[in-house]
Amino acid sequence: MRQHWMDNLRWTTVVSVLIYHVFYFYNDKGVLGGIGGFGSSQPQDVLMYVLYPWFMMLLFLVAGIGSRYYLEKHSLREFIRSRTLKLLVPSTIGLFVFQWITGYFNILTAGYVQGISIFAQIPEPARPIVGYLISILSGTGPLWFIQVLWLLSLLLALLKKIDSKDKLWQATKHTKHWVILLCGLLVYLGSQTLIKSADAASLASIYNGYKPLCYAVPFLLGYYLFSHQEVQEKLLSMTWPLCVAALLSGIWLVLSTYGQNFTDPVYLASPLCNLYAYLMILALMAIFKKYFNRTNAFATYMTKSSFGIYIVHYVIIVAFGYMLKVHTQLPVFAIYLILLAAVLLASPLLYEILRRIPIVRWCVFGRK
Repeated sequence: MRQHWMDNLRWTTVVSVLIYHVFYFYNDKGVLGGIGGFGSSQPQDVLMYVLYPWFMMLLFLVAGIGSRYYLEKHSLREFIRSRTLKLLVPSTIGLFVFQWITGYFNILTAGYVQGISIFAQIPEPARPIVGYLISILSGTGPLWFIQVLWLLSLLLALLKKIDSKDKLWQATKHTKHWVILLCGLLVYLGSQTLIKSADAASLASIYNGYKPLCYAVPFLLGYYLFSHQEVQEKLLSMTWPLCVAALLSGIWLVLSTYGQNFTDPVYLASPLCNLYAYLMILALMAIFKKYFNRTNAFATYMTKSSFGIYIVHYVIIVAFGYMLKVHTQLPVFAIYLILLAAVLLASPLLYEILRRIPIVRWCVFGRK
């Protein structure tokens, strides 16, 4: 039977990513990649502290659950093939076909922040080709998520080969309430794999951006633990205590750390950040299982389209966000409102256009 609560949780989290990127693009908290703030106190940045610790972790966990359900009906060979088509193709070939546009505006944004024209540094005869290649290298953006997810899918395939009789999955079926809570320690241990003293221009910094070992924990927890209906029922019995605990820990985290760089490895590896992230994940799973295990026309559309919307949304953010700050004198409130409306409305529209172009559909979304 279709798990509507999981579909709804996935696309709702994707929408939260879209909203987060609006505020991220104009943040003044030292987080790299945006165009910077507006020279005054920005209380709206608090939204990033609320969302960032858990939303990508939750997407990996839900992907782990979904992988379990997929493998119940498909072979391991089909699993690898489908994940490669859906994840690897958009994050490699898609860079050459579409995501270079994201890279182009990323370079314009970086040049604006640094006060130089990066493209102007390229000799004129080579500028179109070299500019295109640099744009490709700069165009990954949010595609890091599907790149890591593809690697974790390969890891899962290896684990399935080793444990061909599913003994580990069967052993977690009757996990007790307190053990479910203690699994948050695994999330904390995963965060300790981040390199805390990485230089911004080093490979270690790239590793911290991708966080593969950190995200392997929720992905495998999703597959081996939270895919059990019995475990999900245990979460239901703790719904409101989990919600209260997540709320209190989130308030504590924001009040005690607001103003810090919330993407810094030291921040992400702190016990409080991991406590809040894990409690939020458990609370949201319980809430959606309890109250949103149903669908309608809009939810069905978002279930089918949220992956594609995620793929294309950041080009809207970086293109509109750059133009609004550099080429307009609009009030700050209007800039946020316009960019928020643009990403929520133009992303589905752009997805609908691209998915109707056969070759582009395969390159950008990994769909035949």
